[in-house]
Amino acid sequence: MAEDWTQMWKELGLELGNHDKLMAALGPLYLEWFADQPNRPEAMRYFDFVISEVHGLRIKELLDHKEKGGAVVGTFCLFVPEEVVVALDGVAVGLCAGADFSVPIAEAELPRNLCPLIKSFYGFKLGKICPYFESADVVVGETTCDGKKKVYEHLGKIHPVYVMEVPNKKGPAGRELWRTELENFIAAMEEITGNRLTEDNLRAAVKKVNDKRRAIRRVHELRWNDPAPISGKDALLIMQISFYDDVERFTRKADEVADELEKRVAAGEGVFPAGTPRLMVSGTPMAIPNWKIHHVVETSGAAVVAEEMCTGFRYFKNTVNEDAKTLDEMKEALVDHYMDINCACFTPNEARLDDIEYLYKSSGAQGIIHATLSFCTPYLVEQGSVKKFAAEHDVPLVAVETDYSEGDVGQLKTRVEALVEQVSS
Repeated sequence: MAEDWTQMWKELGLELGNHDKLMAALGPLYLEWFADQPNRPEAMRYFDFVISEVHGLRIKELLDHKEKGGAVVGTFCLFVPEEVVVALDGVAVGLCAGADFSVPIAEAELPRNLCPLIKSFYGFKLGKICPYFESADVVVGETTCDGKKKVYEHLGKIHPVYVMEVPNKKGPAGRELWRTELENFIAAMEEITGNRLTEDNLRAAVKKVNDKRRAIRRVHELRWNDPAPISGKDALLIMQISFYDDVERFTRKADEVADELEKRVAAGEGVFPAGTPRLMVSGTPMAIPNWKIHHVVETSGAAVVAEEMCTGFRYFKNTVNEDAKTLDEMKEALVDHYMDINCACFTPNEARLDDIEYLYKSSGAQGIIHATLSFCTPYLVEQGSVKKFAAEHDVPLVAVETDYSEGDVGQLKTRVEALVEQVSS
């Protein structure tokens, strides 16, 4: 029998009525969309367990870590250098941000024509529904979009917030700005944790986080085989959980999945029949429990075999250079790594198209779904560049703009089915 975490949630100050409604809605949805998938890898059972305890046992672990003097750092973005947090005995965790449930709460203060991710995370905090928010000593934000930047001002009035400035351009001036921001972030984290960054603890943290990236990449590259040995939904779930779980434990469990997938590939086994149409998803990140696009695709006769997004290739594309010897060299390696993320916040951002081309060809995809959250200006504008790339390379593409509600599932399914039919002909 699952443990009752009600007392812990009360002590965190959660609004239990809304929290119970959220969990009651998510449980059946997860079982329907994930547990009933045919021929699912056995190693996915661990990730089912994580979801079942995502607001329970994992929160208890975070509180235990704080009790021992550690810090919990809430994040929303790849640009927050998790290596620094880990080196200073902190735990970096993603925050609740992928559900429509909390959006109406946020709209009491925020405009309706704002990115659903922003409204979702602010509503979770405002409504006291997310135990990760209530466990975090600080939320580290970043200036990757104007919406986030302004809402962090609101958030800072009800929770400790530290904001990193991400440059608009990747030239020498932008790199120097980010180098300064890294130093400032290190100083802030040292003050929060009471620890000092050293060559030894940063080197160990870089290796630890790199191992996590390598494990995720193993899983994702094995999807490129035909038949695909794991569903796109499960691969996305692994990616999402990587932002919540203990780093070393997650790495072991992701490697266990990869080990099983390698055996499946060698035996020619897959979760879809060989020759199933293969699609790639590109665009804005997908936070738990945003599995809508993948579910629509994989119930429409196709497989999702790659994601060019923050909850995908952008996270594990590269690792931080582990050959750096001195602390300053390690910091430079961190700057190099994070400045190589091809987010739509940068101008220009042609390198993102290179990533799309690489991932499309490597994964054996036959078409692209460019999925953008409503009112996400950077990715909606870049959608035009992706469409032009697809036309020039004769790549079938469907561009969709969506939110976290279920209201557009029928429309999405119609468009995805048309793309599947196109790539199958």
